Amino acid sequence: MKKFIAVLFVIFIISACSKNPPITTPPISELPTPGVTTVAVPDVAVTVNQFLNLWNNGDYVGMYGMLAQTSKDATSQEDFIKLYTETAAALSLKQLDTGIISTLVKPASATVGYQVNFNSNLYGDLSRAMEMILVIENNDWKIQWHEGMILPELTGGNRLASNIQAPSRGDINDRNGNTLVNETQAVALGIIPNQVSWEYEPALLDSLSGALNIPKNIIRELYDGAGDNYVALGEITQAAYDARATTFDAYGGLVKNPYTARYYNNGGVASQVLGYMSLIPAEEIDQYTRLGYARDAQIGRSGIELWGESYLAGKPAADLYVVKPDGTYDTRLASIDPIAPDTIFLTIDKDFQILVQKALYGFTGAIIVMEVDTGRILAMASSPYFDPNVMLQQNYNFQYAYNDIWNAEDRPLINRALQGQYPLGSVFKLVTAAAALESGLYTPESRYECTSQYTELAGYIGDDWTFTRGLPPSGNLNLLEGLMRSCNPWFYHLGYALYQDKGPTYLADMARGFGLGELTGIGILAENPGSINNPTSDGAAVQMGIGQGDMLVTPIQVVDFIAAIANGGTLYTPQIIEKITSVNGDSVQSFTPQIRGTLPVSQSTIAALQEGMRLVVEDERGTAHSSFIGMETPIYGKTGTATTSIIDPHSWFAGYTDANNPDKPDIAIVVIAENAGDGSRYASRIFKRVIQDYFIGSPVTLYPWEYDFYLTVTPTLEGETTQEP
Repeated sequence: MKKFIAVLFVIFIISACSKNPPITTPPISELPTPGVTTVAVPDVAVTVNQFLNLWNNGDYVGMYGMLAQTSKDATSQEDFIKLYTETAAALSLKQLDTGIISTLVKPASATVGYQVNFNSNLYGDLSRAMEMILVIENNDWKIQWHEGMILPELTGGNRLASNIQAPSRGDINDRNGNTLVNETQAVALGIIPNQVSWEYEPALLDSLSGALNIPKNIIRELYDGAGDNYVALGEITQAAYDARATTFDAYGGLVKNPYTARYYNNGGVASQVLGYMSLIPAEEIDQYTRLGYARDAQIGRSGIELWGESYLAGKPAADLYVVKPDGTYDTRLASIDPIAPDTIFLTIDKDFQILVQKALYGFTGAIIVMEVDTGRILAMASSPYFDPNVMLQQNYNFQYAYNDIWNAEDRPLINRALQGQYPLGSVFKLVTAAAALESGLYTPESRYECTSQYTELAGYIGDDWTFTRGLPPSGNLNLLEGLMRSCNPWFYHLGYALYQDKGPTYLADMARGFGLGELTGIGILAENPGSINNPTSDGAAVQMGIGQGDMLVTPIQVVDFIAAIANGGTLYTPQIIEKITSVNGDSVQSFTPQIRGTLPVSQSTIAALQEGMRLVVEDERGTAHSSFIGMETPIYGKTGTATTSIIDPHSWFAGYTDANNPDKPDIAIVVIAENAGDGSRYASRIFKRVIQDYFIGSPVTLYPWEYDFYLTVTPTLEGETTQEP
């Protein structure tokens, strides 16, 4: 026995000296129960914070997934989401600030106190302290939910409701304070042709033309052949109708429907600039109600109306109520007073803008007029235009004209001045000439034989416009005379030579330096960038030389670089907003000219471009000379005819004035008439009318396709001989 004990003692000593760690036995309280797997329960604070974070992010589906089964049985996911969504809307909720303030954890349940600060776009901050009860389900904390966990006031099925009264929307004025858009009483005018006494039709047309400021022939076209169908004609103010009531009421067939709403004067002056309004789309109601709008509010959807929403809308008067299940109001939680909206002043001149719009009658296209020394836009017309008044449901004409505007193939909602993307045609020759002069390879006196066809590139023949007209070639020309005659072979040659001698990106880089193929930064209105791609072959380089190929530019880019040529090289950011003022007339924001760059050329090159543009108009051989005979205003310009996939090319004219009139700042103008034909036949004459409208205040010279001012249907010049493509 003693030996046995001794052996055990030796074994114990050896074990104690071993490097292996001792075997430990856990306390009885930590021993697992046979047949049961233990899972650690997460920290209750983690669960609560997750739930609150999901709330702040608007993830109501995720929140619902964290509820206890008994809560899910009592409230459907649909009702749960609806309550949170409606509460957020009533609160105009911007964001939540949440935090845990107390925690009491029991083996199978927990009570957590938390505070929520509701940051509202309308009502400021509203804070509440609440409690959340959690239970263990499947080894996880789940929330026993009820309505009072949103706000204590919602306990028992109560709801929140906001009573919102928006102020009248702010006005949009022109640079001189003339109203373009305001809130007023108006009258929708329409006609049922078969009810008109036709012996009185001429008098009716005279009255309607004067009231609506639309040419009689265009009004006549609107209802021609409509028979017994109602045709929407337009809208006038109630005051304007009252002034003509005796006359209008005497005509059968004329239908009048008064309404009160946002009103766009003169049927929409610069309608694509102003934009339009509509009811909040269903998919955006939550977004706007969270911002403090009533569900049935109307909002700006494009143009200045969209950009200036925060200025024009002001802030509404609003009251936040707790509403009982029976619909009665219980408690007012918050109240705010209204804030009057601001007034936006544009740089455009209303009367001039109307004349510029009329100058485009019969065409699809755009005109932009810019002050050369500031970048201010004095007029921006896009044709066809649309009437923003018919986008409002209060207007009786809405039901007859709204869908027609949206479904129109000619897309009148597009602002072609900023969003239209076109090949530039021969106007681009100004850029090619600038690149040639800056290359060091050419001077203004460099000469080239302008033949009927270009044949320098093997396998390619490029026609001059004289060839397609059956006219003799222009002969030996220096570079500026090449601009004057818009000689295609000269500029085919330059495109090819610059590609070979200066590299494949040289001419494209110059175009980008002129602001082509990139946004101008006007910012206020949506614009497209166009595209200037580097030529990848001799053929592409030749096409780029005359402004063809795969290039696309916008009219706003073109008028910007034309103004820069006129002012000595400064590229301005185009400006359409003059100022914003409060209801008291105090300045909220004032816009000043912004320089965004300079043309990448020398002053001598600019002077050469100016001289070439002068020759286009003043020299008898100039491609636009015949269009401007008799004009006293000094004009510098460039014609352009851009070939498209359609038979008729785009008609361009771009230029500027140099009148030095202290009362009329000099302007740059760009005209494009889509698929109209040659630049010297159409765009140059439209340009001329814009000059007359600006300096004289009315047109002086009829278009060749007019029989009276604005009385035309389809512009045609059959049999006329002019000089340029």
